[in-house]
Amino acid sequence: MSDTTQERTAYTIVGAGAIGGTLAFALARAGHPVTLVDTDRAHVDALRTHGLVLATADGGRTSIPVTATTPDEFTGPLERVLLAVKAQATRSAVDWIAPRLAPDGYVVSVQNGFNEELIARLVGGDRTVAAFVNIFADVAEPGVIQDGGPGALVIGEPGGAPVSDRVRALVADLQSWGPARASDNVEGYLWAKAGFGAMLAATALADAPMADLIDRHRPAMARLTAEIFAVADRRGVTLEAFDAFDPRPFRQGADSAVREAAFDRLTAWLRTQPKDRSGIWRDLAVRHRPVEVTTHYVDVIDHATDVGLPTTLLRTVLDGLRELEGAPHTMSEARLDALDRRAPDPAGQLLPADEQAEAVLRRLEHHREDVVADLAAYTARGSASDDLEALDACLAWLREWLDQRLGPPETEEIIPCAEAGDIMIRRYPARGATAADAHPVMLVGHYDTVWPTGTLDDWPFHREGDTISGPGVFDMKAGLVQAVWALRALDALGLPRPAVTLLLNGDEETGSLASHEALVEAGRDCRLALVFEGAADGAVKTARKGVGLFTLTVTGSEAHAGLDPSAGASAVDELARQILRLTELRDHAAGTSLNVGVIEGGTRSNVTAGRAHARLDVRVASAGEQRRIAQALADLRPVDARTRLEVTGDWNRPVFERNEQVAELADLAKVCARRLGHDLGEASVGGASDGNFLVAAGIPVLDGIGAVGHGAHARSESTSVTEMTTRAALAATVLTTLAEK
Repeated sequence: MSDTTQERTAYTIVGAGAIGGTLAFALARAGHPVTLVDTDRAHVDALRTHGLVLATADGGRTSIPVTATTPDEFTGPLERVLLAVKAQATRSAVDWIAPRLAPDGYVVSVQNGFNEELIARLVGGDRTVAAFVNIFADVAEPGVIQDGGPGALVIGEPGGAPVSDRVRALVADLQSWGPARASDNVEGYLWAKAGFGAMLAATALADAPMADLIDRHRPAMARLTAEIFAVADRRGVTLEAFDAFDPRPFRQGADSAVREAAFDRLTAWLRTQPKDRSGIWRDLAVRHRPVEVTTHYVDVIDHATDVGLPTTLLRTVLDGLRELEGAPHTMSEARLDALDRRAPDPAGQLLPADEQAEAVLRRLEHHREDVVADLAAYTARGSASDDLEALDACLAWLREWLDQRLGPPETEEIIPCAEAGDIMIRRYPARGATAADAHPVMLVGHYDTVWPTGTLDDWPFHREGDTISGPGVFDMKAGLVQAVWALRALDALGLPRPAVTLLLNGDEETGSLASHEALVEAGRDCRLALVFEGAADGAVKTARKGVGLFTLTVTGSEAHAGLDPSAGASAVDELARQILRLTELRDHAAGTSLNVGVIEGGTRSNVTAGRAHARLDVRVASAGEQRRIAQALADLRPVDARTRLEVTGDWNRPVFERNEQVAELADLAKVCARRLGHDLGEASVGGASDGNFLVAAGIPVLDGIGAVGHGAHARSESTSVTEMTTRAALAATVLTTLAEK
């Protein structure tokens, strides 16, 4: 029993747990030489000492000798390998197998989940065999497998290739366990098991027998399974029945009476099984270890994403299981009650809008501290508009962070700017969107701030209660964090969202001189734009003034002011007269302001000034006022004919007017806010943003959907923690509504 000498064996079973142990017992009992390889030293020692023990429901125990070893002790070659490790351990196991596998050897994936593609990448498709297994066994204690009764085992070549001689030989040997069979559609069984397995996974949210929970929560179980089978249908998979589970009644649109009869058969069969709780439940409640089921469904969710189908319930179940990994005592049937209420129906209809919004907000509130941590990390990266090195470093950090939070984009474009921060444009595909307009929604932000390099030294990120302060937290680092977490929430919940174009520039605070053309060009292909600038006391911004930055230069002629006071022509005198004219252009009722912010002129007090200039900041609320001011500046004439006037500069940003499209977007945002339980205002503001450029180019804009706070450009700059999750939920609700609208 304790002999560890390695021999050339008929089968090597890597992973001596429930599935591997069950098959090993059957093969060894039939006379096949079997070597079990497992990383659990206590399990291996028990196998060596007492043999492989099979415990049955009636209390009986049967032992059979096997060779058992840890991977480190194994020295022989590998020929026929049954891989039975947990799905999350597949890569490390196959990395160990690959260099030891004989040229004519092969690996059979007798595992839960979809693992054949990974195995084929590591050892080759010709050395990979596909399998479907439905065995209700458990590891009762080291060296002991609790028999789970009859199940199903199907072997085939990957990719639906015809049944081969090696598959037939495998099936013949594995019939020593039970009803093993060969098939050219193992994929159909695996997808059917994915639906059935999702039900079993959902039962692990509570502490009660599987059959009873499935029976009591038929709505959630049906809708969960239909969600997975919709993906299989889109991929052209033909689902296969096994044991007492027929997948066809659980597909979208199936007859409800047929589905109820299928539930009856399934729950009746489950009640005959000696194992009344799933292995997932045991991992959580007994072994207190992470579950493998979250790995099983990565491929399902990825496939759903590729074809644009939601996986709302599946993600909710997986999230619940992850929560239970750290707190199994919170298992509760209330989790399944909530699943019944909040699931899409079997025909694929999404959650009601109010419940979508509630689910999004609840998820974001659950991750509030993660949101704050991201803002803290982002704020710690200085990004002054005039520090190109700091801007480059900040953008590099943002790219890595975005990959971590959203995954790699479909495309990325970095537009270099010689004298400003580079422009980043990332595009992400739609998920589950059904809107008639498939054009992307543009998410706009800037990563530069007005705060000079070094500000963080004496004013770092700081949180006190619900208030966060620090350079750039309101304008506008919190806005970008909220946008990213809005997308994360939608993806985690499987809610639809439109295609997204994310644009970040590094010169917004200095006028977007280098980036505004790229901004408008990227926006031309977009349905609309959401600008994540800070809110106006919680309100979205539906109008912004146009901004003009001009310099009025007066040229006169110099002379000695004391000896010949009438000889020269004073540029300062002329500038003073012109300033009085300029102030007459103000029209506060029309929303027009004109500020003479800087005046310079002359050289000495005893010299008639030969040159003077004034720097002007002009703000207008309408295109008509913009034209009026532009014409007035062009029409300026000198009072002293001996002087000359020159106006330079331009409109830095066009007017952002509340047109019909902007109003529609604001109304949509107000509806979404009400779904979240609050009213949303709108405001017209004097400050400009990159939204000005987009509105002027005919692109609908919803601006100010970012942070709630105050003190932009001031040491009082701050934002609200609570409002970060609320505003992220608002953005997410707007996006998922647009995906269907």
